[in-house]
Amino acid sequence: MSAVTMTEPEQLRHPRRVAAIDCGTNSIRLLIADVERDDTGSVRMWDITRLMRIVRLGYNVDKTGRLDPDAIERTLEAVREYAELIKRHNVDSVRFVATSASRDAQNRDVFVDGVRELLNVEPEVVPGEEEAALSFAGAMSALDSQARRPALVVDIGGGSTELVIGTTGVEQAISLNMGSVRVTERFFAHCDSEQGIDPQAEAEATRWIDEQLDRAASVIDFGAVGTLVGVAGTVTTIAAQALGLDRYMPERIHGAVFTMDEGERAIRFMIDQPVKVKAALGFMPKGREDVIAAGALIWSRICARVVACTRPLGTIDRWVTSEHDILDGIALSQVKE
Repeated sequence: MSAVTMTEPEQLRHPRRVAAIDCGTNSIRLLIADVERDDTGSVRMWDITRLMRIVRLGYNVDKTGRLDPDAIERTLEAVREYAELIKRHNVDSVRFVATSASRDAQNRDVFVDGVRELLNVEPEVVPGEEEAALSFAGAMSALDSQARRPALVVDIGGGSTELVIGTTGVEQAISLNMGSVRVTERFFAHCDSEQGIDPQAEAEATRWIDEQLDRAASVIDFGAVGTLVGVAGTVTTIAAQALGLDRYMPERIHGAVFTMDEGERAIRFMIDQPVKVKAALGFMPKGREDVIAAGALIWSRICARVVACTRPLGTIDRWVTSEHDILDGIALSQVKE
């Protein structure tokens, strides 16, 4: 995938207006953009709108194996809103991608049928490997060309975490059933929201996360990583804390680079502070405050794994945040090669 340039609309000669919807375990997001591939194969894209709604579609899926009826209705209400915007902006094509919660649910057809009726498109419940590839394409589209390759792109979702390594394309990828909602429900559900995460619960979650990363190491060569890239809500929220922001500012967050120590201080804040303190942060989306501790712990263990594996070469001592992720990958996939 060639690099994407955020281009003024009038500079696009024959743009295709696309809508991309990423429906995950915790949130559902919409991107409407004008996209064009030129004669050299390079892709240019201009955002028309980006929206996110936290709907927690994956509520209790890890325990019950089914989508909760109320969670389905919350999500379909967001889809109705998105359908109106898609109609208003005269979109040429729509791609709806559902990920971890929908993959795992026995009754996912109820949700898929509802989306099909509202959008008149076939929702795609993609396998983890394709989710990983879409995340990589989106992140790499906006990664500094000077960044050391190969890059490891990490997308921590509510139900799963995708790890993808590559130079220009995907070389190694794995999707783990390990996300902020899943870890919260398994290990932190009993923790007092007026306190930080209980140390014993954190230790148990850490052991489990490390076991998942041991499995990932059979596929991902952590020692080969040249640049560590974090995408999606967990990492961008940690970045906002590390930057000391009082509101969410994507222009400050995108491309921000943090040392491991800087990142760990923000991570510890998310793990140690009560939920109400995190909920009061100006950059914290409503609905993420109670699961950000688990996402932060996952990111901390991934950072530690990469540092440990690259220490002989001394190549990794910091990480970079990207605002471009699977949503961009879904949009780009609608433009023919």
